[in-house]
Amino acid sequence: MRTRGAVLVANIITGLALGYTVTNIGFGDYAELNRMFTFQDLRMLFAFAGAVAIIVVVFALVGVRRTPGRIHGGVIPGAMLFGTGWAISGGCPAIPIIQVASGYLPAFVTIAGVMVGIWLCRWANARFFQLDRGSCGL
Repeated sequence: MRTRGAVLVANIITGLALGYTVTNIGFGDYAELNRMFTFQDLRMLFAFAGAVAIIVVVFALVGVRRTPGRIHGGVIPGAMLFGTGWAISGGCPAIPIIQVASGYLPAFVTIAGVMVGIWLCRWANARFFQLDRGSCGL
């Protein structure tokens, strides 16, 4: 039987291991990410593609089945904004946390931008769009 404490400890250990791995690959370094996004260095792009390939195989072996989601008008612009923010800031929303932990304090600006972006998205959706939030918890 799992206790809350054991689950918390397991999550902390897993998170630290993931952060260590991601940092050592270079995903926490803005310059490395810039080289990946501008196709100057394909090493990290191959690492990312390899991780995706591994998880696809693991999901197939475990039998994880994806239930089809609803696609609405906000998916494409949202994906474009997310990708643009990732390219500008040098990381998806988790990377700035790793950057701060590594001593890169300008990542606080990215974290603030993510928080403002979430607030703006919720506000705009409630006021103008009323899109189905689905599993995202918009």
